[in-house]
Amino acid sequence: MPRVKASIRIENVVACGTLNQRIDLNALAKGYPGVEYRPKQFPGLVFRLKKPKTTTLIFNSGKMVCTGGKSEKESRSAVMKVVKELKKTGIIIISKPDVKIVNIVATASLGGMIDLEKSAYSLKRTMYEPEQFPGLIYRMDEPKVVVLIFASGKLVCTGAKKEEDIHEALSKLHKKLEEEELIYYE
Repeated sequence: MPRVKASIRIENVVACGTLNQRIDLNALAKGYPGVEYRPKQFPGLVFRLKKPKTTTLIFNSGKMVCTGGKSEKESRSAVMKVVKELKKTGIIIISKPDVKIVNIVATASLGGMIDLEKSAYSLKRTMYEPEQFPGLIYRMDEPKVVVLIFASGKLVCTGAKKEEDIHEALSKLHKKLEEEELIYYE
């Protein structure tokens, strides 16, 4: 499948990890002064890394959610770096964390204007209510993603589990918009 001619930018990769053990967040907060932990407001501990610039929420169940990565690789390495930092504070980690990519958000520009009214009728599984939101919401089945389409030709793609899914989805969408004459170039 040809890649979209559009400029695609990965904005955020969300990875979930689990340590398969409980973590004493109070002890972690005491042993690692750079973290935020306010259990009365939120049950997770907030662990920020400067490189890669990510935020990982750690819960006492051993589950972790890492956001802010710009690639699958960067998100996985951020989770591993957090685990390494936990070990430095004296926490014994029994097993290597199981890390899964759960969501990738990307933006793109197709370089043309899109007729959203016509697109709402031509594309299946869309929602377009311009009084409430200026973009058309398009739910794609394969790959399973949601694309916000704006008249300016700008797109936001979310729900992908792999970076290739973003490229495939936007490539398919671009092709369909051109075939149905829903995109106009100036």
